[in-house]
Amino acid sequence: MAKYVYPAIFTPEEKGFSVNFPDLQGCYTCGDDLADAIYMAEDVLAFTLYDYEKNKLPIPAASSTLPLKTDEFMNMILCDTQKYHKRNNAKSVKKTLTIPEWLNESATAADINFSQVLQEALMQKLGIA
Repeated sequence: MAKYVYPAIFTPEEKGFSVNFPDLQGCYTCGDDLADAIYMAEDVLAFTLYDYEKNKLPIPAASSTLPLKTDEFMNMILCDTQKYHKRNNAKSVKKTLTIPEWLNESATAADINFSQVLQEALMQKLGIA
């Protein structure tokens, strides 16, 4: 999971904007106004690239320029697939682990939340904030 920047083509519509990412097949969205279109563009970009990562597909290179029609403009869109994953896939997963009995007894007596400690340790080990 990583941060990416891709160019998007914004096309004014009767109400709002349509947004297309030519470098990524099927990656497009729209918004009621420019702010909404940019927000939606970041979301669809993160979703699309997260899907590529999840399915172990090669991530296409981002173009530096794109051909534009008269009423269109290009804007670079930044997304973070790790942030997207955390926001949209927070379902808990049960894990079975083994620790020494004395450690279990000491931690239970100290009222330590095992799940929380494991989450914090994994995030620290993986360098995830």
